[in-house]
Amino acid sequence: MRIAILTFEGYNELDSLIAFGILNRIQKPDWKVTLASPTVQVTSMNGVTLHAQASIEEACEADVVLIGSGSKTRDVVNDATLMARLKLDPKRQLIGAQCSGTLVLAKRGLLGSIPACTDLTTKPWVQEAGVDVLNQAFYAQGNIATAGGCLASQYLAFWVIARTIGLDTAKEALHYVAPVGEKEVYVTRALENIVPYLN
Repeated sequence: MRIAILTFEGYNELDSLIAFGILNRIQKPDWKVTLASPTVQVTSMNGVTLHAQASIEEACEADVVLIGSGSKTRDVVNDATLMARLKLDPKRQLIGAQCSGTLVLAKRGLLGSIPACTDLTTKPWVQEAGVDVLNQAFYAQGNIATAGGCLASQYLAFWVIARTIGLDTAKEALHYVAPVGEKEVYVTRALENIVPYLN
């Protein structure tokens, strides 16, 4: 199982790295999670530079693709050359987006009539792209999921693990990273948000 987290210049650390950390709780020989970028390195909105582990082209061949958000997402969607490199296909991939990453899905035409979640700043831009925005943290339909709010990245990770391995494994992964004394609360909340959209 190859999972790529698309991370662009100006990326939000919480979106990319929380999902990266939770997904890497899975210790299986065929389970590989990478941070994928259009360039060799990208710098976050807060100045953290990371080196890409995979290219966009490699990400487009992955079984799962998650698109993180950032301060320069509108630059991404206005870059026709970059957007053309995003050859994603929900028929063969699980695809998720976080906050302004939802705008990438909308502009790429992958949402269609599917409503979506995003952050409050990005909401009007997603609506301008013709997508209904929900006032909730997570929504999925078929192989496409969206999440709104930086800490909702845990829901995307949970959804990926539940869809690819199983609900029990997803619960274990989230339980491990949840705060001590609040583990059951975190797992219960994730189940409430995600189970209705598992298929």
